[in-house]
Amino acid sequence: MRKFGFYILFIFSIIFGTENRKLGQTGFQFLSVTSDARSGGMADAMTTMHDKSTSLFSNPAGLSKQTERFDVNFSSNNWIAGIKHDAFSFSYSPKDGQFGVFGFSLLNVDYGEIQGTMVWDNSQGFIDTKKFKPSAFAMGLGYGRSLSENFSIGGQLKKAFQYLGENVVPISDTSKVVENNVSNAVAFDFGTIYVTDWNDFTFGMSVRNFSDEAQYAYDGFQLPLTFRIGCSINIFKLTPSFSKSHSLLLAIDALHPRSYTQRMNIGLEYSFIDIISARFGYLHNYDERDFTFGAGVKLGAFKINYALTPFGVFDTVSRLSIGISK
Repeated sequence: MRKFGFYILFIFSIIFGTENRKLGQTGFQFLSVTSDARSGGMADAMTTMHDKSTSLFSNPAGLSKQTERFDVNFSSNNWIAGIKHDAFSFSYSPKDGQFGVFGFSLLNVDYGEIQGTMVWDNSQGFIDTKKFKPSAFAMGLGYGRSLSENFSIGGQLKKAFQYLGENVVPISDTSKVVENNVSNAVAFDFGTIYVTDWNDFTFGMSVRNFSDEAQYAYDGFQLPLTFRIGCSINIFKLTPSFSKSHSLLLAIDALHPRSYTQRMNIGLEYSFIDIISARFGYLHNYDERDFTFGAGVKLGAFKINYALTPFGVFDTVSRLSIGISK
């Protein structure tokens, strides 16, 4: 119990021992948005979770404990301002995991249709140009492996693209220059998970979106590099008679993103006979979000999860995930 208390105090000291202020700006922010509904219901406190293929969106070391031959998951995220995030993940464990677990991830973002404008010498100061549809896309190849019964590592190499429409620059009353705002970047994720011998208390760390500076036509920018540490425990394992049919998982993550000071995510997941789950989460030091809610059902190899996140001045964000493991 002392170990658990020590790690909790350590994480809280990181979060509350710093001033809450924004730092530098980053691009490709869609890489920081989680679409998976289980993660969404638990406030994205997933650094220590062995969650099969969806671990590619949190900590690739979580691939390592997959016992099924394959896992497939599709998630749809109705994000703020009408933005739509869709995610797909697949993981494969050959020879019962003797060679580790291989994974593939795909993320697609639809920003909807936007009316373009151009600076002009009129009463409004601009004129309309053609409408355009910004988009973003990322795909990755990952690998996770257990180096012992307690310790796992994992990594993912991914390629990200983003199209933000066109720049229309007037040269004269009769001519103009059109430039496409297109950029791409290569990024790397890696992480570790360690399961202790004390009631499977788990802690882990991950680094996501490690990359060189990306570039548009004139401006460069950094990707949303994020460092996480976390711990988790099944509280009901402290009472073995109760843990046979019930599980209450507590997970806490501390985050240090490049574009903000430290944040904290706290997630709870109650499960009954590993079929029905209810989830609750809390997000500390976020501008518009605080509480999250979710639920899930698992029937044999099939699983479905749903999550809701109230988002302040924006509409409530909903996530739906459907998966199969076999």
